[in-house]
Amino acid sequence: MSRVLLIDTNLSSAPIYDYLIDKGYEVYVVGGNPNDYLAKKAKNYINVDYSQIHLVRELISDLDISFIVPGCNDLSYLISAKLSEEIGFFGIETLKNTQTINNKEEFRAFAIEAGLPVPKTFTRESVGNNWPMIVKPVDAFSGRGVTVVHASEQANLDDYINHAKSFSKLEKYIIEEYVEGQLYSHSAFIVDGKIAVDFIVEEHGTANPFVVDTSKVDYNFPQEMLTHIRHSIEVMAAKLGLIDGLIHTQFIRKGQKYWLIEVTRRCPGDLYSQLIEFSTSFNYVESYVSPFINKISPLTNYQNKKSLVMRHTISQPVDGFFGSIKFNRAVNIEKLFPISLAGDYVKASPFGRIGILFLQEQSQEDFDDCYSSTLKRTLYQIHH
Repeated sequence: MSRVLLIDTNLSSAPIYDYLIDKGYEVYVVGGNPNDYLAKKAKNYINVDYSQIHLVRELISDLDISFIVPGCNDLSYLISAKLSEEIGFFGIETLKNTQTINNKEEFRAFAIEAGLPVPKTFTRESVGNNWPMIVKPVDAFSGRGVTVVHASEQANLDDYINHAKSFSKLEKYIIEEYVEGQLYSHSAFIVDGKIAVDFIVEEHGTANPFVVDTSKVDYNFPQEMLTHIRHSIEVMAAKLGLIDGLIHTQFIRKGQKYWLIEVTRRCPGDLYSQLIEFSTSFNYVESYVSPFINKISPLTNYQNKKSLVMRHTISQPVDGFFGSIKFNRAVNIEKLFPISLAGDYVKASPFGRIGILFLQEQSQEDFDDCYSSTLKRTLYQIHH
């Protein structure tokens, strides 16, 4: 029986773990938080902070690990890329490409050279009069350390820069133009540099404008713009020589224009994989995992159904105790993954979450009403 090391213990990696177990692999999971979901569930949990790469390297040797699988955060993929660079594993992007894609500063520079649409960037000295701007860490995620700076706040720019640097392991930041529009994600699986299958998901942040907490698959995204986005991804794949597998991109659309915001090769968090699977029947997890275990995924072998499913991460805009949730209308719950318990003190988004909710409706009218209520934060009330 081949042994697999899953580098992540978060709830979002649970479908990955379940898939590997179902396929008969002996799975070990590694992470430094014994309170994480997989730390509690997995038979072979190893309490090691995987940022300590030398310790993970020792585990791989001691356990005779055949495959490593990155989880659902950038650090797990970066560690996997470093390990693969040293040892050699299937399905992991090169370390150089991983850093180019994940580091916001490096990605912006690459994209500009490749002619890909991204927001304009500025140095501290060249900000001029281009307000508003957005300041963010080059290597953080989930809205951590991000600030929109308006002209009236420009005197505080250095404070916002220091705030961004405090969330960066590299202590580096990026300043770029603040582009407004609708946020989407494009999740694609590439084979030989070409997109084999892809999905567009509409995304919103209701508790925190920089943290996605509500999303749905967009079945009616304009075909012409999708063609342009696919071209951008394939240009990126060609110029970097990307290997087969997932490439996940967030972009902002306004009218006929779009800007690439973030790109990653790891599985997105907050059970994004389940949104795709519940909505379309496409086995997202199998397609993500297959390259890492040296298998070929049947990418086009799915029903392509179009169910009306919404994913919502229940969170709060401010810190506070969590007691209960009262829904203000009838809802059809597909699945609910509780994260916090009644009585827990839950931090504001993005630092705290109460649960991840999947709702499914049969009629478009009911779905639209449910989705609209969620965006207005009137679908339910959180009681303390």
